[in-house]
Formats: sequence, C-alpha cells, structure tokens
Amino acid sequence: MSVANARLAVVMPRMSSYGGAEGFGLRLAGALAGAGHAVDFICARQEVEAPQGVRVIRVGRFGPFKALKTLWFTLAAGAAIRRGRYDLVFGLGKTLSQDILRIGGGPLPVFWRLSKLAWRPGWPRTMKMLRRRLSPANWLSMAIEARQARSARVVVCVSTLVRDWLLEAHPELARSDVRVIYNRPDLSRFHVLDEEGRARLRAREGLEPEQVVIATAATNFALKGIAPLLRALALLPERFVLRVAGGRGAGHYLQLARELGVEDRVRFLGRVEDMPGFYNAADVFCLATYYDACSNAVLEALACGCRTVSSRFNGSAAFLPSDKVFDDPGDHAALARLLERVAGEPRPGEFVWPDDVACGLDPYLALTDECLRGKSQQGA
Repeated sequence: MSVANARLAVVMPRMSSYGGAEGFGLRLAGALAGAGHAVDFICARQEVEAPQGVRVIRVGRFGPFKALKTLWFTLAAGAAIRRGRYDLVFGLGKTLSQDILRIGGGPLPVFWRLSKLAWRPGWPRTMKMLRRRLSPANWLSMAIEARQARSARVVVCVSTLVRDWLLEAHPELARSDVRVIYNRPDLSRFHVLDEEGRARLRAREGLEPEQVVIATAATNFALKGIAPLLRALALLPERFVLRVAGGRGAGHYLQLARELGVEDRVRFLGRVEDMPGFYNAADVFCLATYYDACSNAVLEALACGCRTVSSRFNGSAAFLPSDKVFDDPGDHAALARLLERVAGEPRPGEFVWPDDVACGLDPYLALTDECLRGKSQQGA
C-alpha cells in the first residue's frame, strides 16, 4: 500500500457547504485529494460541486421517517465501503464501518442531560424530553454510537470537552486511541478588518457609530440561548443592539422581544452569506449555548478580532480567557453585566492560534499517513 496514493473514503450523509460538519467534510476530502490520494465521498445527497479530485458516491436516504432514513444511509454506506475496498475510511456521521471516526457532536445521553436546561422547568421540559425518549431515530442513533465506540480504530474529538463527554458516556474508550483535533477557520476568509474597513462595513449595514452591536449565530434558538440573551439585552442601555445570524422560526423570539420592549433593537437575519462581515461589524460576539461541541462561530469571531464570550458548555471556549467564559447561560442578569463590561474593553486584534494545540486539516493529513503506515506494516 502506498501512503502517498491510497484509496480513501469520506462518509457523511450530506455533501454541503452549509453547516460546520458539512463544511469540514468538504475541506477534508479536498485536502486528502490534494495530498495525492484517490478520494470517494459517500453521501446520501449532494448539494454542492465536489472538490477537485473527489468522486461522489450517492447512496440516497429513503423512507418516510427519520429513523428509516438514518438506517438506510448507515446500511447503504456500509455496503459502498465494502465494495470500495478502501485503504482508509473516515466516518463523519452515522456510520458503522470506519477506521477513523470523527466525533463532531458528542454522545446523545450527555446532550440530553445538558440541553434540557434550555427548556423551562415543568411541562415544556418534560414534553421535550418525552418526545426525545419516544423517538425511534434517537434510539437508533444511540445504538450506532455504541457500535462506533467499539469498532473505530481511532476516534478524533473536536474538543477536549467532547472527549470528556465521550469518555463519560463510553468509559471503555479510555483504553482506545482517542485524540483531539480542533476546528480551525479558513483564515483567508475570516480575518481582522482595520477600523476604517469596519466603519464602512457598519455603515453599509445601517449601523450607527454609537451603537454597541452584540452578535450571535444559531440554528437552534432554544439551545443556543437566544431567550436569555434577549432578556440580557433588556437590561442593557438603549445603544446596545442584537443581531442574530442563522436559524428559522423566529416568531416566538420576536414576541419575547416585544414583551421585553427591545423589538426595535433586535434583528433576526436568517442565513447570512457574508459571515466574516457579520463578525467584523459586531462589537461583541456572544454564544449563550447550553451545549456546543466546538462552536465554529466562536473560532471565526476570534479570527476576525471580535470580542468574544461563551458559556462553558462549548468546546471552543477553551480558546477564551477565563473571564470571558460564563457558567450559566440562563442567568441573563450576569450575562448583561458581562456583555457591558466586555464591550468597554479594547478590541483584541488578530487571534494567535496556540502552537501546542492540534487544529485544522494538517493533523488529519498526518493521522492519515500514520494509519496507512500502520496498515502497511500489519500487512507486511
């Protein structure tokens, strides 16, 4: 087997540029192909053009229910892997046959335990947990997670926090090869603008010079703490405004903003194409999340030189000073005090990535070579 020209597969349900895991899958496949490997991308559906040198194998995802769609993809992807006779397989989703398993989310039981705090105690929380526990798709996911924990040769977690969560849920993995490789933004896109550039950007966005812009990004508004962030905004001076990128179904939160008297200080932007501009226009980026494996948004905001705060339930909070990490996303009064303090501090400037922390794609390329050499030695 040639380490420099191996047959590799990257497996995940969706080939897309939208979404943190999906974007990583595209970049990984492109980097592996760029390193001289023959790369197949096995997916249920393809939404974007494949990177140069990457062949797409679409297996579909059929069935009327989520559980059936997940099961179909898991089995069909496994069959494609067996047919492909690959030298190395990267599993980035609900897969059963992989050499390197990347954990980009975290174990479901831990997610349930932490994320339930995003819903109000009593009936809302009880019903949310009941729906989760009655979902066949969730039980299938837990079964797949347990099988993955037993079968993967190497497990890569996207943060030390995810590694800790994984070992909590699967203590048997303490004897396995579990590594941590953080995400790293595309620094050609996410970088610091000078003050003149920021001023032009804010003017284009209709932001006044005296306004203090709090920014956040979320797909799941409840999980990412939009409600406590709105309540914190209501305690801040009038010059503070909130901009929310991503998500859908903002009606409930617009109603809450009206009840709090801050509707005219909040903008739900939906999908934002120019995320570097979004971060550079902000004064503070805040992620009041109840659960986040390793928020790309926090890393991107740091790369853009934005003041950034996060709850401790986020893997990428490891890159923040301790005084920028808060314990309770639901404590909106403490959050308001933190935002007001941080907004008065100097902008941090360009973020310096620690040399002793594995992040980005290079460690995956090195891991690929390591695993291929190991397989070659076993076959000798």
